[in-house]
Amino acid sequence: MFELSEAGNQRVIDLAKHRSEAKAILDEFYSVQFFLKGKGIFYEFKLRNTSSNRPCILVKKDSPVFPELQVGDILNMKYNNPESLYANRLFKTQITSKNSHDYCKGYFIVELSIIDNIREMER
Repeated sequence: MFELSEAGNQRVIDLAKHRSEAKAILDEFYSVQFFLKGKGIFYEFKLRNTSSNRPCILVKKDSPVFPELQVGDILNMKYNNPESLYANRLFKTQITSKNSHDYCKGYFIVELSIIDNIREMER
Protein backbone atom coordinates (compact mmCIF):
# COMPACT_ATOMS: atom_id res chain seq x y z
CA MET A 1 0.00 0.00 0.00
CA PHE A 2 2.81 2.47 0.85
CA GLU A 3 4.81 1.45 -2.22
CA LEU A 4 2.60 3.25 -4.75
CA SER A 5 5.09 6.05 -5.40
CA GLU A 6 8.18 7.66 -3.94
CA ALA A 7 6.30 10.89 -3.22
CA GLY A 8 3.65 8.89 -1.41
CA ASN A 9 6.26 7.15 0.71
CA GLN A 10 7.87 10.48 1.61
CA ARG A 11 4.56 11.86 2.82
CA VAL A 12 4.02 8.80 5.00
CA ILE A 13 7.45 9.25 6.56
CA ASP A 14 6.79 12.95 7.23
CA LEU A 15 3.36 12.14 8.69
CA ALA A 16 4.90 9.64 11.10
CA LYS A 17 7.46 12.24 12.19
CA HIS A 18 4.73 14.82 12.93
CA ARG A 19 2.72 12.24 14.85
CA SER A 20 5.64 11.39 17.13
CA GLU A 21 6.47 15.09 17.76
CA ALA A 22 2.86 15.91 18.63
CA LYS A 23 2.57 12.84 20.85
CA ALA A 24 5.72 13.84 22.75
CA ILE A 25 4.34 17.34 23.39
CA LEU A 26 0.94 16.02 24.46
CA ASP A 27 2.51 13.36 26.71
CA GLU A 28 4.54 15.99 28.56
CA PHE A 29 2.21 19.01 28.62
CA TYR A 30 -1.48 19.47 29.41
CA SER A 31 -2.27 23.10 28.58
CA VAL A 32 -0.85 26.37 27.26
CA GLN A 33 -1.02 29.90 28.63
CA PHE A 34 -0.24 33.10 26.75
CA PHE A 35 -0.72 36.87 26.74
CA LEU A 36 -1.81 38.88 23.73
CA LYS A 37 -0.35 42.29 22.92
CA GLY A 38 -2.29 45.10 24.54
CA LYS A 39 -4.36 42.76 26.73
CA GLY A 40 -3.91 42.66 30.50
CA ILE A 41 -5.03 39.06 30.96
CA PHE A 42 -3.62 35.70 30.01
CA TYR A 43 -5.47 32.97 28.18
CA GLU A 44 -5.25 29.29 29.01
CA PHE A 45 -6.33 26.41 26.77
CA LYS A 46 -6.10 22.65 27.07
CA LEU A 47 -3.82 21.07 24.48
CA ARG A 48 -5.55 18.63 22.17
CA ASN A 49 -4.58 16.11 19.55
CA THR A 50 -6.43 15.81 16.28
CA SER A 51 -5.94 13.96 13.05
CA SER A 52 -3.68 16.81 11.89
CA ASN A 53 -0.93 15.35 14.09
CA ARG A 54 0.01 18.72 15.57
CA PRO A 55 -0.76 19.97 19.05
CA CYS A 56 -3.72 22.33 18.95
CA ILE A 57 -6.22 24.24 21.04
CA LEU A 58 -9.98 24.47 20.60
CA VAL A 59 -11.23 28.08 20.53
CA LYS A 60 -14.84 29.24 20.42
CA LYS A 61 -15.51 31.47 17.41
CA ASP A 62 -17.21 34.19 19.47
CA SER A 63 -14.42 34.24 22.08
CA PRO A 64 -12.61 37.59 22.34
CA VAL A 65 -9.29 35.80 21.77
CA PHE A 66 -10.34 34.15 18.48
CA PRO A 67 -9.93 37.15 16.14
CA GLU A 68 -6.59 37.97 17.78
CA LEU A 69 -5.06 34.59 16.86
CA GLN A 70 -3.86 34.86 13.28
CA VAL A 71 -2.14 32.20 11.19
CA GLY A 72 1.57 32.96 11.15
CA ASP A 73 1.56 34.77 14.51
CA ILE A 74 4.36 33.81 16.87
CA LEU A 75 3.59 33.88 20.60
CA ASN A 76 5.52 33.01 23.72
CA MET A 77 3.43 30.20 25.20
CA LYS A 78 3.87 28.60 28.57
CA TYR A 79 3.32 24.83 28.30
CA ASN A 80 2.03 23.42 31.58
CA ASN A 81 2.96 19.99 32.85
CA PRO A 82 0.13 18.31 34.79
CA GLU A 83 2.51 16.54 37.18
CA SER A 84 4.76 19.36 38.36
CA LEU A 85 4.81 23.14 38.43
CA TYR A 86 8.57 22.91 38.05
CA ALA A 87 8.34 21.15 34.68
CA ASN A 88 6.52 23.98 32.87
CA ARG A 89 8.33 25.32 29.80
CA LEU A 90 8.17 28.50 27.74
CA PHE A 91 8.25 27.96 23.97
CA LYS A 92 8.12 30.36 21.05
CA THR A 93 5.08 28.96 19.19
CA GLN A 94 3.64 29.70 15.77
CA ILE A 95 -0.04 29.44 14.85
CA THR A 96 -0.05 27.27 11.74
CA SER A 97 -3.77 27.07 10.95
CA LYS A 98 -7.31 27.84 12.09
CA ASN A 99 -9.97 25.41 10.89
CA SER A 100 -13.58 24.96 11.89
CA HIS A 101 -14.21 21.90 14.02
CA ASP A 102 -16.25 19.21 12.29
CA TYR A 103 -18.23 18.14 15.33
CA CYS A 104 -18.26 21.13 17.70
CA LYS A 105 -20.23 23.78 15.88
CA GLY A 106 -18.93 27.30 16.56
CA TYR A 107 -15.44 26.11 17.55
CA PHE A 108 -12.17 26.27 15.66
CA ILE A 109 -9.06 24.11 15.90
CA VAL A 110 -5.99 26.32 16.17
CA GLU A 111 -2.89 24.30 15.30
CA LEU A 112 0.41 25.11 16.98
CA SER A 113 4.01 24.55 16.00
CA ILE A 114 6.85 24.99 18.49
CA ILE A 115 9.63 27.04 16.96
CA ASP A 116 12.08 27.42 19.81
CA ASN A 117 12.56 26.56 23.46
CA ILE A 118 12.85 29.83 25.38
CA ARG A 119 13.45 28.44 28.86
CA GLU A 120 12.22 26.20 31.60
CA MET A 121 9.92 28.05 33.95
CA GLU A 122 11.41 28.94 37.30
CA ARG A 123 9.62 29.39 40.59
